Amino acid sequence: MISDTEVVSRGASGVERGDAVAEKSSEVSAALKLWVVLARAQAAVARHAEADVARHGLTLAEFGILEALFHCGPLLLGDLQRKILVSSGGITYLVDRLEARGLVERRACPSDRRARFAALTEEGESFVSRIFPEHERAIRRALVGLATAEQVRVSSLLKRLGTVAAALPIPADEG
Repeated sequence: MISDTEVVSRGASGVERGDAVAEKSSEVSAALKLWVVLARAQAAVARHAEADVARHGLTLAEFGILEALFHCGPLLLGDLQRKILVSSGGITYLVDRLEARGLVERRACPSDRRARFAALTEEGESFVSRIFPEHERAIRRALVGLATAEQVRVSSLLKRLGTVAAALPIPADEG
């Protein structure tokens, strides 16, 4: 049986490629493998996070809003949207849901009548302060496969990876 490495280093015909082509193929293989490993690791950890917040009747996005407001204080809806990576329509829907539960309220922006802040209510503040430590333990448990120093190193590497990827131009559709 041919291994994945052999498939990558050989052409479709099975003939060995030149060293430069094999090296380039190895770089591509490493990049694709990293992409798959990142996606699988994120999905595995996310399942733990989702299960934890679901115990409180929340989605991860709703919890993300509560957590952001808990740690940052009131935020403009646009800033909150960018912080938790949802669309503008998504942030409106999520804040509506949390507002209906009495956890979040909208506040006027004194300097811009069109802008609105989202803020935790007293009930929301109490709720998040109660559930956040449990959530933190659930995440720490899901990441137990790496020592603390390794988590710090991986965080640094992934931050650099994300920063560089975000700065790259997205190729235009050539179709």
